[in-house]
Amino acid sequence: MPPQYRIFFELAREPFAADIPADKVLVTDAVTGVQQRVDYTLRTGAVALVTGEIGSGKSTALRYVTQKLHPAEHLGLYVTATTGSILELYRQILAALGLDNRGVSRALMLQTIRQQIIELTVAKKLKLLLVIDEASLLRLDVFTELHTLLQFDKDAKPYLPLVLAGQNNLLDSLSYRPSLPLASRVVARSHLEAIHLQQMKQYLEHHLAIAGVTRNLFDDSAVTAIHQGSGGLLRKANHLARGALIVAASQKSLTVTAEHVRLAATELL
Repeated sequence: MPPQYRIFFELAREPFAADIPADKVLVTDAVTGVQQRVDYTLRTGAVALVTGEIGSGKSTALRYVTQKLHPAEHLGLYVTATTGSILELYRQILAALGLDNRGVSRALMLQTIRQQIIELTVAKKLKLLLVIDEASLLRLDVFTELHTLLQFDKDAKPYLPLVLAGQNNLLDSLSYRPSLPLASRVVARSHLEAIHLQQMKQYLEHHLAIAGVTRNLFDDSAVTAIHQGSGGLLRKANHLARGALIVAASQKSLTVTAEHVRLAATELL
C-alpha cells in the first residue's frame, strides 16, 4: 500500500523521485545546453565537461542526453568515478562493455578495452560515448592516463568521445600539469547553476504532474521557502518538497505552505 501522504494527495507514484523516466525530465535551457555540447563532442570525438554544485542536476541531465541517443547508432558507456586507481576505472569500463573485469594487469585491461572499442566502432559502426560521472573524485594520475586511452591510430581516430561530469573542482584538477594533455582535448563546457524562483515553481508543478496531480499543491510561500531552503539546487528541493507534502498530509492540509516546508527542513541536514 502507498504511504499515507500519497493516498491523501492522490499521488499515482512517488513524487520528486530521482528515477523518473528520461522522457519525463524537465527540459530546461541548462539540459538543452548539456545536450548540445554532448552532441558536439560526439561529432568531434573530443572531451566535454559538465560541472555544477552537488544536486544541481548533472546526472539527470546526462541520463536524459544519453538515453536520447539512438541505440542502433550509439553506445553509451556510463561509469561513476571513485577515488581509486586507474585499475578501478578500467574495471568499470570493462564492465560497461560487458567484458570480464577481473584482470589484474593494467596493460592487459587497457589492451582489452582498446580492442573492444575498435571492434565496436570499426566493425559494428557504432558511435561510442564514455561518460564519467563524479569525475572530480578522480586522482591526478588517472587524468594523466585517461589521455592515452583516447588515442587511436597515432591519435588520428577519435573513437572514444568523453564526457567528464563533476563538481567545480574538476576544473582545478584539469589545470595541473599532468592533466594538461587531457585538458587540451576539451572542446565544450556546460555549468549547471542553481535555478531561480520562477523555474522552481515550474519544476515543482512538473514533478507533481508526473506523479499524477494536475493542480499545484504548493502555495507561493511554500515555493519561496523551498527555493530559499534548497538554494535553488534540485536534489535538496526534491527532499524539501516531498517532506513538506508528508507534513501537510499529516495535518490534513490540502495546500502545502511555508510552515510545512519549515517543519520538513528540520529533518534535513
